Amino acid sequence: ELDSFNMSYGGIDTVQQNVVATLPGVAATNDLIVVMAHYDTRRDDVTDGTSRSPGADDNGSGVALLLESARLLSSQQWHQTVVFVAMASEEQGTFGARNFVKQLVLTGANVLLTVNYDTVGGRLGIPQSVRMFAPELNRSPHGAIGRYYDFMGEFYLPTFPVNIIDATDREGRWGDQREFVQAGLPALRITESVEDPDLLNSVTDVWDLIDYGYLQKVTRLNVAVVANAAGAPAIPPIPVVAPMADPGSFILSWAVDPAASGYIISLRPESAGDYAPFRFVSSGQAGNVVLTGYDPGVTYQMSLASLDENGRVSLFSPEIPVNWSN
Repeated sequence: ELDSFNMSYGGIDTVQQNVVATLPGVAATNDLIVVMAHYDTRRDDVTDGTSRSPGADDNGSGVALLLESARLLSSQQWHQTVVFVAMASEEQGTFGARNFVKQLVLTGANVLLTVNYDTVGGRLGIPQSVRMFAPELNRSPHGAIGRYYDFMGEFYLPTFPVNIIDATDREGRWGDQREFVQAGLPALRITESVEDPDLLNSVTDVWDLIDYGYLQKVTRLNVAVVANAAGAPAIPPIPVVAPMADPGSFILSWAVDPAASGYIISLRPESAGDYAPFRFVSSGQAGNVVLTGYDPGVTYQMSLASLDENGRVSLFSPEIPVNWSN
């Protein structure tokens, strides 16, 4: 069952009325995966306290995804702790998220992955894809988890692509993920492929316009990403990397996790926004691995992910720059 979240945050945040619940992980760590969506809604006029503001797409759709994801994921135990948060006061300036991030920092939580679902209900006729906002794509922890999210999406929902945008959010706009980004915590925003500006903070943002098949796909995407990140073995340590005598050849050394059945090795050219083809090794071959055939004139960003016996893929270790001349 879905338990109340009681790691000093409480089930209800009494300052901003964020609604928080958790699936406790079996690992005895302070690592967290955060899935969030804001539940507040308003009209264009922020002083209008009487007019209807149904907020179906923005952001009843995100809260529906949050609840269904929590229901599905609560049927099993997970390695990592997963936190589900319905944020307050996003429309007023992300005050609910700001308060929640302060609590995370004060309690020493280690946030591995944050995904904000905001306006994900879709409408009939829009492209069957989502937009992901990940700032500093090539060199930040936001870009790293963005690549992971995109990779898992391609694997589980290949006909529902993720379009990555190198930005915190849309120009002149915001979402709750910005509070995590500003605090240096890895965070993404997922939103529908095409927005209708006429629906923004409008009385016309009603459930009749939602494409429930589209919303179902976004929910499946979230469940696939979170189930892998939470269910796989621990994130591998950063390996020791050394160039070999042959140009473009490297040797990698790291401590092998007994719970891992294998590892994914990523060497991404640092100018590339997405992953290059991976190398895979079984746990029996892991620990000391020689890689050959790389361009000695290119600097690569190297990272590792672990696999369990069911093929679940962990988040990748922090990237480190490697090149043959080093």
